[in-house]
Amino acid sequence: MTIQGNIVDIPNRRIFKGELQITDGKITAIKEAMHEKEHYIIPGFIDAHIHIESSMLVPSEFAKIAVTHGTVATVSDPHEIANVLGIPGIEFMIQNGKKVPLKFNFGAPSCVPATSYENAGATIDAAGIKRLMANPDIKYLAEMMNYPGVIHEDEEILKKISWAKYFQKPVDGHAPGLKGNDLTKYIAAGIHTDHECFSSAEAKEKLEKGMKIIIREGSAAKNFEALIDLVRTNYENMMFCSDDKHPDDLLEGHINKLCARAVAKGIDLFKVLQVACINPITHYNLDVGMLQVGDAGDFVIVEDLTDFKVIQTYIDGILVAANGKTKVTDVPFEIMNNFCTSKKIFLNLNTILPQKKLELLQQ
Repeated sequence: MTIQGNIVDIPNRRIFKGELQITDGKITAIKEAMHEKEHYIIPGFIDAHIHIESSMLVPSEFAKIAVTHGTVATVSDPHEIANVLGIPGIEFMIQNGKKVPLKFNFGAPSCVPATSYENAGATIDAAGIKRLMANPDIKYLAEMMNYPGVIHEDEEILKKISWAKYFQKPVDGHAPGLKGNDLTKYIAAGIHTDHECFSSAEAKEKLEKGMKIIIREGSAAKNFEALIDLVRTNYENMMFCSDDKHPDDLLEGHINKLCARAVAKGIDLFKVLQVACINPITHYNLDVGMLQVGDAGDFVIVEDLTDFKVIQTYIDGILVAANGKTKVTDVPFEIMNNFCTSKKIFLNLNTILPQKKLELLQQ
């Protein structure tokens, strides 16, 4: 299969008329070639931190929408389903995601439950993290929310981080507002990223101390405006994410919209695309193509390099979306649940005699 267009070569900072040769899902050749095509070919977009559960969709349904916006992969933390169902919930997400072309990359949730004060449906201790880290489908240790535990050297927390190091997998951070010596100690424990920065000053300190900053713009938290200017000088150590993306927002756009907003602010196109398409691959060691010979055929054809309107999305050389329409098909799945409660008795106080009603209210 041959695909023609204006090829955006991010590493070499050039755009040229050319064509891709795709064989068995891989890019086997990229060469300059004259043609009349006006569209552009770029690597696929990647959401570098998202909870698929927040979209209220299973992975296979999320994929149907995301590919229409040029998303070819996600870095996904399944701690929300793990809080309810534990490791079986994570395994469900992995297996359901494998049934569609979009490349989901799941992590092992580091804090289940999120705090010791929660009554969650499950607990994942250090032994559970070891089991998950040994699974090749688990790509990283997901956001370490218990930063006080890291700073104060909680034994169980440090064991979880040590298992990630043992299996040579990255550790994601979650440390809103952390600074100074506490931040230094948190990073020294082996934590590599943070997506919780609310100010440029906070992100600058974390960058200076060696962290990679993920700019978050989702349905709830929105930090794009506060952080985007840092891309001008720190693009090699930044990524884009949504964290939480509700389905109505996902229908409107995904990482492609952040690229359009960044370019509209005058930020260099190649820097923006490195943040959106390349950095998550190199940081998390993802099996996702970067539009290079020998890579998987993961790329997007866009109408222009300002609005990034997606014409076609390819994953492993297969067309998965065209002109806003998904080609990802439905995947049947069994609903998992862990809802347990005792029987409740409903009393309508309006039907009870006034005196009895008063007695009940006084109890």
